[in-house]
Amino acid sequence: MVGMAERSGDFDTYSGVPLEPVYGPSPAPGAGPGEPGGDPAERPGEYPYTRGAYPRMYRDRLWTMRLFAGFGTAEDTNRRFREILANGGDGLSTAFDLPTLMGRDSDDPLSAGEVGKCGVAVDTLADVEDLYRGIDLGRATTSMTINSPAAVLLAMYVAAAEKSGVERARLGGTLQNDILKEYQAQKEYVFPPRPSMRLVSDTIAFCTAEMPRWHPVSISGYHIREAGSSAAQELAFTLANGFAYVESALAAGLAVDDFAPRLSFFFNAHIDFFEEIAKYRAARRIWARWMRDRYGAEAARSMQLRFHTQTAGVSLTAQQPLVNLVRTAVEALAGVLGGTQSLHTNSYDEALALPTEQAARLALRTQQVIAHETGVANVADPLGGSWFVETLTGEMERRAEEVFAHLDRLGDGSMLEGVLAGIEENWFQAEIAQSAYELERKLSDGRHLKVGVNAHTEGNEDDPPETLAIGPEYEDKQLARLAQVRADRSSAGVEAVLVRVRADAADPAVNLMPVILDAVRAYATVGEIMDALASVFGRHREQAVF
Repeated sequence: MVGMAERSGDFDTYSGVPLEPVYGPSPAPGAGPGEPGGDPAERPGEYPYTRGAYPRMYRDRLWTMRLFAGFGTAEDTNRRFREILANGGDGLSTAFDLPTLMGRDSDDPLSAGEVGKCGVAVDTLADVEDLYRGIDLGRATTSMTINSPAAVLLAMYVAAAEKSGVERARLGGTLQNDILKEYQAQKEYVFPPRPSMRLVSDTIAFCTAEMPRWHPVSISGYHIREAGSSAAQELAFTLANGFAYVESALAAGLAVDDFAPRLSFFFNAHIDFFEEIAKYRAARRIWARWMRDRYGAEAARSMQLRFHTQTAGVSLTAQQPLVNLVRTAVEALAGVLGGTQSLHTNSYDEALALPTEQAARLALRTQQVIAHETGVANVADPLGGSWFVETLTGEMERRAEEVFAHLDRLGDGSMLEGVLAGIEENWFQAEIAQSAYELERKLSDGRHLKVGVNAHTEGNEDDPPETLAIGPEYEDKQLARLAQVRADRSSAGVEAVLVRVRADAADPAVNLMPVILDAVRAYATVGEIMDALASVFGRHREQAVF
């Protein structure tokens, strides 16, 4: 956003009061109109970025409006993508089904009944070609929520784009690829933590060299929060994971200012309005300080924490689902006031099923009302200077630093080793479980009220809205598609490239992305490539926490 022209529009209030892009505590000597005064730290777009990553924030460019979509086959999801783009969405966010997330093919016995249910089924490059058919991947940015098989899905995306004439250097988007939070919260892992970290480092190195517009990791607090953590834990655990990825990339020989500008974050927007805003502001401040002081970053973009936000799925209720529209609007507003770079708003019916087209459209309209009608996008960090918000920002930072100190001790001076030890010793898992238990107790005894659940239940007897049903016909279609691809490809060619996958996996000095690209071009399946890697890396089994 630096150096961008101000977007067109009327930046006055409805009463005609002109608004400056930024407000500060007092005018500084020589400051121009609207420039904040005092400590330079008070300026958005300057270290430590507490008030925003960019000088004028949405006054220059609005956040990217993403909607998370994926169900059934690739052709089904492609139609939903086109609907989103036609209704004004400007970024695609792809949800994958459980078999794909777990690195299994649709015809794996363990996939039965789950194909296409919670996201789109992807088995081969042919599916990714269908998924983005007719969409200009050189213009649209794409986020892919995939973790353990992230390297495979990235390779498929690159191969599909190149087949359509879009070179990899033009591709813009984000790969979630945050395996650490899988062990801590979401549990969609395949390999043990340490070889999994190698895959993450390989994708970071590959994207640094080949894909300058691509974010190879989206360090995600969203799923940590959905698993039951507090806002302070979400902040601390997410940034600790970020530091671990930085140290892993440094250990692989990458220079911090070469890769750090392409790291991004993904936070939850929960219902405690001011706490969420303080969380985002504290996150920027902490990341800037650690990147400069601990990891030696010199480039501004290495210190600018940029993040995507999604409203809280766990805040949605099956009771009185239309009330979820209100929850989502409040949560989205917190994300905007906190300075997010992109935003996904959940659909009101997601506590019941995958969203219908109408519900998804209303979710997008929620963002558009915030952007164009409320006026909150006209001023950078409009809550900056609030005694309450500034105090809460400092408290969030303090609590996060306590966690970092614990992990630093656990790793004997290494955040990477501290995070890995915390996973292996189940420390993160136990902390999240305890937080979830404490919140549930507050809901059970009425200290926290939730409309339709433990208060204001009138209306719970209303009929639920119509929902999207994913029937067995979707699985049948996907199995037929996979069988056709297997029949058409060269089996000998697939086996030959899988031999190479196993050989490269056995050599820790080799970056795995080139051979994975060769494998997907041969139409090897996600499951076949993951099995080849697992034959070298092994498969992870977590010790239960009680």
